[in-house]
Amino acid sequence: MSDLRKIIIDDREIEVDPKLTLIQACEQAGIEVPRFCYHERLSIAGNCRMCLVEVVGGPPKPAASCAMQVKDLRPGPEGQPPQIKTNSPMVKKAREGVMEFLLINHPLDCPICDQGGECDLQDQAMAYGVDFSRYREPKRASDDLNLGPLVETHMTRCISCTRCVRFTTEVAGITQMGQTGRGEDAEITSYLNQTLDSELQGNIIDLCPVGALVSKPYAFTARPWELTKTETIDVMDALGSNIRVDTKGREVMRILPRNHDGVNEEWISDKTRFVWDGLRRQRLDKPYVRKNGKLTPVEWPEALSAAAEAMKGKKVTGLIGDLASTEAAFSLKQLIEGQGGTVECRVDGAKLPAGNRSAYVGTATIEDIDGAEMIQLIGTNPRDEAPVLNARIRKAWLRGATVGYVGVPGVDLTYDYVQVGDDRVAVEELSSKTISDATKAKNTLVIVGMGALNEADGEAVLSHAMKLAENTNGKLLVLHTAAGRVGAMDVGAVTEGGIKAATEGAEVIFNMGADEVEIDAGATVIYMGSHGDRGAHRADIILPSAAYTEESGLFVNTEGRPQLALRAAFPPGQAKENWAVLRALSAELGATQPWDTQAGLRRAMVSAVPHLGAVDQVPENVWKPLTVGKLGKASFRPIIADHYLTNPIARASSVMAELSAGAKARGSQKVAAE
Repeated sequence: MSDLRKIIIDDREIEVDPKLTLIQACEQAGIEVPRFCYHERLSIAGNCRMCLVEVVGGPPKPAASCAMQVKDLRPGPEGQPPQIKTNSPMVKKAREGVMEFLLINHPLDCPICDQGGECDLQDQAMAYGVDFSRYREPKRASDDLNLGPLVETHMTRCISCTRCVRFTTEVAGITQMGQTGRGEDAEITSYLNQTLDSELQGNIIDLCPVGALVSKPYAFTARPWELTKTETIDVMDALGSNIRVDTKGREVMRILPRNHDGVNEEWISDKTRFVWDGLRRQRLDKPYVRKNGKLTPVEWPEALSAAAEAMKGKKVTGLIGDLASTEAAFSLKQLIEGQGGTVECRVDGAKLPAGNRSAYVGTATIEDIDGAEMIQLIGTNPRDEAPVLNARIRKAWLRGATVGYVGVPGVDLTYDYVQVGDDRVAVEELSSKTISDATKAKNTLVIVGMGALNEADGEAVLSHAMKLAENTNGKLLVLHTAAGRVGAMDVGAVTEGGIKAATEGAEVIFNMGADEVEIDAGATVIYMGSHGDRGAHRADIILPSAAYTEESGLFVNTEGRPQLALRAAFPPGQAKENWAVLRALSAELGATQPWDTQAGLRRAMVSAVPHLGAVDQVPENVWKPLTVGKLGKASFRPIIADHYLTNPIARASSVMAELSAGAKARGSQKVAAE
């Protein structure tokens, strides 16, 4: 506590860390200071001048509170604590002047601006500005930029806060935006009029404090006060980003990030943000039964009776898809195993050892990346598999962390890394190295991806990664690609021998949203899912169910943190929530499940697996290293072929299809130097 400094802010004495900026100290004291360019997760620009405060005894002009630290303040003449004023006449006059300047060229098009109702400029002009302008000259107009299919630009509204430039450069790791010109000719632009090539570009829409950058797919569709807002969890990757789903009537209109320092900070990937149009297309809204080789729409009683009839007395296997909630996995396991069948959630063939949480989750948290000094990536491309987590690794790299990489050569991860190799030999060399005491003293993190674990020797690769983590006194993080995988592993929805053993000789396969699995001819397939994707094409009976925004559910993210997703809308047509369909089917089978509500199901699940009840907490996993196995000879392959089309919802989205086509086109075009 002795390191703290006493300062006086508006006659209120507080103790703060001397490294804080004045704007942070004011926030700590509960005093609001207006700002446009300042953002706590970006570097300091100090160019909007809205956050001016008066430093008593300092220079005879207001100081930018975002660019001045507490330790730079001088004490009073008799050793009194430094004094800051945020509401003096000097500050008031300065803020009014700055606001007048900012509004000189800003168009008065609030009625048609998508930022209206959520605009920092609007709010601060009312709170701190004046109701007149002395500017009588013509306003400046700027050409709009083409940044791609996601971000719509209205550059005449731009106030040059440079938040977008700093985000794309510092967080996203691309150098396509910048500012050119001087004085009134200064403007934000993109290099050679390029569109943005990043999986995180949508975040600049949230960062823009005015209506210069707005969402192109959402443009002119709704106003903020018309929307119902629901806080929930994302399932596009296994990170478990905290999101807010805004609905109008029965339709999802947009998806925005929520702040969670331990998971996604306040960023989300573009797939998370813009996938909502896929929730409207190719939906399964009524049950189907195959009659005379053709899928025919039927009513629920007939579909459930047909499914029960198909399952009775047969060898049944349940497959759990990537987007299934933990409740749905638990319910399916109870149903199928009650019929003498088996269930399997590792549908991509990942060799994740059942029952050993330190092996299929790891011991590290996502937040551990921030303090890591050495990060070793094995068989993963985090930029494709979890873009927001990749931004965290980039942040650690910017702070001086060394990143090692074993995987496909030449991938652009947005930061420099040491290519250790691309095959199993490199992993074996790493795990058998003698580690110096200096290296052991560093914070080390080993991140293993699904690309390393879904081959025949996946468990051996994992054992070597665990050995490496042990040798370096580091932590292990298994980077999953499926949002529902860890939760399904936690409830024990696995079969000894994996998916091959589970499906071998199966007469009936109950497919719960596992659209990435090729099912051989012969078995009767009951498909339960939300979209008419690959799984539905192979199905004999289709039971339509809710998507992730249409039912409440628990999802356990890649670090093992249980998080609660809430319902934002209702399923279309006759589609029902997954747990309700399974409960109704169990009654048809004569083995009625012992719960009538989702709350009852959740109580039974938490009773069976207690740590699932600790919502938003990361359980500590007991370290159980695997026996070091024999590795194969192959190189590592990428697990994701197309980042934008990894699940049925994304494949139904026209925005994702456009992004996928754009990424392919960029990859195939050669630049002049090539």
